Amino acid sequence: MYLDLHEIIEMPGRSVPFQCELDRERLSFPTLVAFHGPVTARGQVKNIAGVLELACDVEADMSVRCDRCGRVFEKRLTPRYAATLQADAEDADSENVFPLTGDGVDVSDVAETCMILDMDTKFLCRDDCKGLCPTCGKDLNDGACGCKKQIDPRMAVLGQLLDDDQEV
Repeated sequence: MYLDLHEIIEMPGRSVPFQCELDRERLSFPTLVAFHGPVTARGQVKNIAGVLELACDVEADMSVRCDRCGRVFEKRLTPRYAATLQADAEDADSENVFPLTGDGVDVSDVAETCMILDMDTKFLCRDDCKGLCPTCGKDLNDGACGCKKQIDPRMAVLGQLLDDDQEV
């Protein structure tokens, strides 16, 4: 959504509100099962002493797959983002500085980029998720699997030494 900012560019203290729907295709990632409803961004662009600051709240309800156990669970994201808008943003080193296009900005592109950069690298169904047994594949959150702990063949000789010491 292109937001025209010509009214506030030269007027410190002024702001322009916005509300838009974000592109769910652009926000997809491998463990995403589905978004439930639209992903929305609400906020404003404000001229603070000649610097254009964008602030927005994003809302997304989705189903994701746990990266450890594979269980599908519901997740609600409600992050808040802030970004600076500049005419010469290509020269800026910060990831939170975005370019103006003429006298405006594509606020959905800014919100989507902020969300992508802020997205968790792993989604867990719970903080203490135990994952799956590497031998049999059982979900260890449901209890132990009964598999014997495998001894690393490189350490088997050390295990024999421990057994010999116990017999003495």
